[in-house]
Amino acid sequence: MTLSTVLMTLVLGALAGAANPAPGTLAGLPGSKHSQKLQAFVDDAVRAATTEFGPTALDTSQVAVTLVDISKPTAEWASTRGQSPIYPASVVKLFYLVAAHDALESHRLNDSEELQRALHDMIVDSSNDATSYVLDVLTGTTSGPELDSLGLAAWADQRNAVNRVFAARGYAGINCNKKPWGDGPYGRETQASQAFAPGRNLLTTDATGRLLSEIATGHASTPERCKQMMEMLARDPQRPADDPDDQGRGFSGGALTSDMKLWSKAGWTRRVRHDAACIQLKDGRRFVLVTFTEGHGDERGIVPAIARSVLTALGKP
Repeated sequence: MTLSTVLMTLVLGALAGAANPAPGTLAGLPGSKHSQKLQAFVDDAVRAATTEFGPTALDTSQVAVTLVDISKPTAEWASTRGQSPIYPASVVKLFYLVAAHDALESHRLNDSEELQRALHDMIVDSSNDATSYVLDVLTGTTSGPELDSLGLAAWADQRNAVNRVFAARGYAGINCNKKPWGDGPYGRETQASQAFAPGRNLLTTDATGRLLSEIATGHASTPERCKQMMEMLARDPQRPADDPDDQGRGFSGGALTSDMKLWSKAGWTRRVRHDAACIQLKDGRRFVLVTFTEGHGDERGIVPAIARSVLTALGKP
């Protein structure tokens, strides 16, 4: 068995079998429990969206939604296709943000003005260049020319540092080891994608919902670090924006009223359109709503339509 084969086996084992979610919990989130009431809200929202956008060929196999009530001591949740691995686009940057704070807190990574600038730009502006730097710093890898088989295997093992962080926390069925690109990847990045499965980043809405819930409730790291992360994720959906893909107005924020608050991270390509949002209602209750759509990256109305349906249901007595 070659070193490359051994490495592939270890990676797949870490993703698929190292830590399976406990039954009834949200992607293994301790103490969380499924809610039939929230499930009805999610099901109704997906049903309404597939009806509204049916003429554009949207169907239930192209939508995944997870809803989490984090207002209570015990998080309650519901989802549809919540465990389906989907290419996350820039939503994966949430995982790189938490991994960076994990490394800073454990002193495996030294803080610097440059790192803080990159973390800010990665989340606030969704900069791919900043993300590339953050992933290099986290894993001790760099993009570059092709490598021989032994060099590539060693490089890929280092690049899986973020996956190991989340496997140790009980996350399963996800892959966080790729850089976001505009035109790429090239060189060793392409080599690794072809040599080791999975060849792309993958997230589930359940795993994303768990992570954002942990950030919002101060459990993804120390309370102070979670506060810093939430400050980066804060959006103003009422702020005028010329960009139709503005992360405040162009996604779940498009469904919010002026008395609600939003923290979010969106991601989109020509094929996918996603949003991970923490929403605070007028009465102070907070919910995490993660919506992934596939095959409709140019359809800007689906994500806010689902958010609008869910928020309407949550607002009813």
